[in-house]
Amino acid sequence: MGGNPIRLCTLDEVPEDGSNGFLVETEKGRFGAMVIRQADAIYVYVNSCPHIGAPLDFKQGYFLNREKTHILCTTHGALFRIEDGYCVSGPCAGANLTVLPAETRAGEVFITLPEPAGGPTR
Repeated sequence: MGGNPIRLCTLDEVPEDGSNGFLVETEKGRFGAMVIRQADAIYVYVNSCPHIGAPLDFKQGYFLNREKTHILCTTHGALFRIEDGYCVSGPCAGANLTVLPAETRAGEVFITLPEPAGGPTR
């Protein structure tokens, strides 16, 4: 994994000031990703709580608390900052969600997959 950006979704698939979840297929398997959209910014994370590895969304695609101020893990109520995935409360306070670097191009969202543990191989 790691390397060239891959297409994740269209920007229209993520509601303004909302979120949605997507399945990412790679040669090493698949995993869930969440996209949070606020104003003109998008934030993309692996859909896995650092506490126990469970997906954060109980209702598919809904990742935000009611006030839409934090990402919410519905399993244990942990709250994460939208802008950097840092856990501000809950059983994994101080931990971070895994960031998927993202960019938008022509109304589409592209992500760069994380490098495998140990860094790139040559």
